Amino acid sequence: MSPTASPTTAPALRVRVLWVALVLMLLVAQSLLVWLTLDYESGRAQDRSAEVAAQSAGELRRQAQQLLESVQVLVWSPGAEAAWRHESLGLLRERRALLRLERRDDQLRLLSASDTPYGAAPFSAMSRRALELELAPTCALAARTSTPTFSRSYFMPQPAGQGQEVVDLCFAVEGGARYVVATVSLPELLEKVAAGTRGEHELSLVEPDGTRLARAGNLRGQGVYQATRLVSLPGLSLLLRADAVAGRPGLIPNLAIALVLGLSLSLLGVVGLLVRDIRRRSAAEHAVAEALAFRRAMEDSLVTGLRARDRDGRITYVNPAFCAMVGWDAESLVGQDTPPYWPPERVDDYRRRQAERLQLGADDNAQRQGFETLFMRRNGERFPVMIYEAPLRDREGRHTGWMSAAVDVSGERRMEELSRQQQERLQASARLATVGEMASLLSHELNQPLAAIASYATGSLNLIDAPDEDPAALKDLLRQALTRIAEQAERAGRVIKSVHGFVRRRDGAREALAADQLVEAVLPLVRLQARKSGTRIEVALPRPVPRVWADRTMVEQVLLNLTRNGIQAMDEATPAAERVLHIEVVQTHPRWVRFTVRDAGPGIPPEVAARLFTPFFTTKTEGMGLGLSLCRTVIEQHGGALDFGPPPGESAGRGTEFRFTLPVPESPPRKPADNPP
Repeated sequence: MSPTASPTTAPALRVRVLWVALVLMLLVAQSLLVWLTLDYESGRAQDRSAEVAAQSAGELRRQAQQLLESVQVLVWSPGAEAAWRHESLGLLRERRALLRLERRDDQLRLLSASDTPYGAAPFSAMSRRALELELAPTCALAARTSTPTFSRSYFMPQPAGQGQEVVDLCFAVEGGARYVVATVSLPELLEKVAAGTRGEHELSLVEPDGTRLARAGNLRGQGVYQATRLVSLPGLSLLLRADAVAGRPGLIPNLAIALVLGLSLSLLGVVGLLVRDIRRRSAAEHAVAEALAFRRAMEDSLVTGLRARDRDGRITYVNPAFCAMVGWDAESLVGQDTPPYWPPERVDDYRRRQAERLQLGADDNAQRQGFETLFMRRNGERFPVMIYEAPLRDREGRHTGWMSAAVDVSGERRMEELSRQQQERLQASARLATVGEMASLLSHELNQPLAAIASYATGSLNLIDAPDEDPAALKDLLRQALTRIAEQAERAGRVIKSVHGFVRRRDGAREALAADQLVEAVLPLVRLQARKSGTRIEVALPRPVPRVWADRTMVEQVLLNLTRNGIQAMDEATPAAERVLHIEVVQTHPRWVRFTVRDAGPGIPPEVAARLFTPFFTTKTEGMGLGLSLCRTVIEQHGGALDFGPPPGESAGRGTEFRFTLPVPESPPRKPADNPP
């Protein structure tokens, strides 16, 4: 190139290229605008066809419903034959879409019929019997569902080689013993619907393969803009097609002005859209980054361990809390299908359970249930963990694995054990307190046999020292005295044995027991206090005696506490002749047995009843306030319930009834389900 070439050649070339690009852009923009305008008009026409189709489908359903209601009025007032024929002819004159009304018996035999007064008789070209193929299943469905039912459409020939599509509407009367059948003309029904389209569309009823059954409209559709809607009637589904009479739209008027304005607005709009899109994209990226940072911070700050696994069971993610729980870092865990926190003695069992669990698939209900398992820390310590697992899905809803939340429950288990030990100590304290309160009764009860033993012993010594006593008579008297001493000693031993059997500590194992064993075990102790206060004990046991699944010692303590409270409640407020303590056992359910302790005391005031089961609340000066609280705890640990109230048929202030339930032994006992790792 010559160095003296025009220095403006390069800028001019650039300007020329820019102009050419601008012209091309204008041509493309104008062409695009024209295409968009035509497409817009076509879309409007198509939307109008869809709107007409939807409105016409609704109108067709409404017309069919009105027709059904009109015939149903005729069904509800059957009357005599002449009256029915008169009403049916009036209905046929009112509804041109009705071609024929029939009354049939339960075997679908024709009883009477009325034909439309408009035009030729419906079945003049072909007999009605030859066109009854769809009638039987339709009436059977109407009788079974007790609702009017339409049949499938069929062609009814007419004179001069014409014909039309009709359907039968069947009504079952009196439980299916009689039927009313209406023959409906689809073209006539469609004509009433087409009256609301203002002649802009041709309406047709078509079959799924495109076969036309009936049409309505003054002009034929062009087949350019069509819309189809499904019309569902009882027992019948029809396809309604709306076909626009107008063809494709032409060019819009004032094309030049429209193109210039459209181009300008389009360019401004495109620039504005680009700026807005860039801003939105930047804001979205910033929001995503903030969300990721927030999620990461939230997961890192959780005290609950999180673990993600893929569909093959390999670990894909763990959070710091999970790593701190098991003692391994994330690099040692990610990618492992046999985690190091599985105890070695349970690896095979855990692997088998994991395979079974992974085969369950992505069932949300099956996977979201929590289960407890055993993990191992890096130092070898075993600890219990509660696992909550749910399917892990990507943004498209595909199942990609499982997400687990792990909670170390070793602290909770230690607290439960501590609570259990404290509960046992409280129960032991309550039992000792009960025995302490009975000490005066025991001393009174033991004083009698001991005093008798001392009297008989003194008398025996006096007999031995008697100088002139007959040896044979002396022997008999000594035998009688020694026999009485043995009887009184046995009586004292029974008292002491009853108390000893109640006080001694036993393991809390539950067993199947007869209900009378529990009652009879506490009766000796109950009678000690009952004799002191002059209370009668009445026991009602069913035959056969039901069995319960319970801890003998704890339930005996509940019975003893309730009976002692009942006796003490009658000490002062109840006359001696009315002091009766009633103990009753009833099996109220195949799985539950109810124990009832009823007294004749003054009842429980409302202010005391509100705090009756509160620990350390008592109305006795010498009480500890633990008896009823422990009784409720024991019964609830057995799965039962303890409540109280006035006896049935008695008003408030006359007696109190305590009731508790115990379960019946299961046969056979259920096995606990194994939980996967």
